[in-house]
Amino acid sequence: MLKPEHRLSKTRDFNLLMKHSRWVNGRFIDVKVVNLAQIQPYFPKKEDLDKFKNQLRLAITVGLKVSKSAVKRNRSRRKVSEVLRLLVKDGRLKTGHYLLFVAKKDILIKNYAEISEEVTLLLNKGKLFNTSPPLSS
Repeated sequence: MLKPEHRLSKTRDFNLLMKHSRWVNGRFIDVKVVNLAQIQPYFPKKEDLDKFKNQLRLAITVGLKVSKSAVKRNRSRRKVSEVLRLLVKDGRLKTGHYLLFVAKKDILIKNYAEISEEVTLLLNKGKLFNTSPPLSS
């Protein structure tokens, strides 16, 4: 499960994502990406600008069109979430972005390795991987 500081949860953040983002499309997952540095005029007024600009928040949706069964939708969501959790933990993702992962119907027949490969491919397409190694503490 993603840590709370990496989860996209506020309505205003989803509104920013929906209004100012671009799509990166894959075979069975699409990603909606917004670069926070490019939308500074739309930042919330009461936020620290530097802190807000450097955050990384993620959300995953698997709609009813994918499957009517909540068990199947949640299993797909957990697989994508685990891939993202490991990427965030390793510091491989760039900060300063909001990402919304939208699953398509074909995700139900994919295993973890195929989902991991697809997510990596989409993040490469969107240029969302860090080029510099993460700082060790």
